[in-house]
Amino acid sequence: MSSVDCKPRAIAEKIIKSFPRYGHHKDPFRILISTVLSQRTRDENTEIASNRLFNVYRDAEELSKANPEDLYELIKASGMYRQKSTRIVKIAKIIHNKFDNNVPNNLEDLVSLPGVGRKTANIVLFVGFGIPAMAVDTHVHRIANRIGWVNTNKPDDTEEKLVALIPEDLWGPLNGSMVEFGKSICKPQNPLCEKCLIRHCCQYYHSL
Repeated sequence: MSSVDCKPRAIAEKIIKSFPRYGHHKDPFRILISTVLSQRTRDENTEIASNRLFNVYRDAEELSKANPEDLYELIKASGMYRQKSTRIVKIAKIIHNKFDNNVPNNLEDLVSLPGVGRKTANIVLFVGFGIPAMAVDTHVHRIANRIGWVNTNKPDDTEEKLVALIPEDLWGPLNGSMVEFGKSICKPQNPLCEKCLIRHCCQYYHSL
């Protein structure tokens, strides 16, 4: 019987194939705002809030003219709606005034926006523009350390290591797939190791 291929590319490809998430690229501004809305809430709540918001405000120009209070009821489902409303209007104003209503397609300009960190910026680059980018959230950070790909304490350090370890064509798809993998199998507590398709390549599993 052939041995299991535990090279990072092979493992990443298995996760992406088994837990697909990003099917196609979308409007960069909507991706940006939806990712801001997604902070500390569930995907279902993000979708509700995003749909309600963009049913009223179609783009950065329209949102730049809004008051934060106008957004409260629209995005309430996402939680922390006061803080997020203020942040969203500020972002829209900057994109309208500084970037002529176009979301910037580079990391430096994206992380200069209020409340936008590397994770959000990298999601926008990949999902909104199709640019290879490695977004590292809590799921990616946890799983990469658990598997044994990295030994890091901070997501930014994990990103740096993964970019060197994982082929560029897998960076973008891997984030969304690892999020789904982390929710369903490789959970923060009590991971379902016996159901895991990569357990034989996992440092954590072999330590049990």
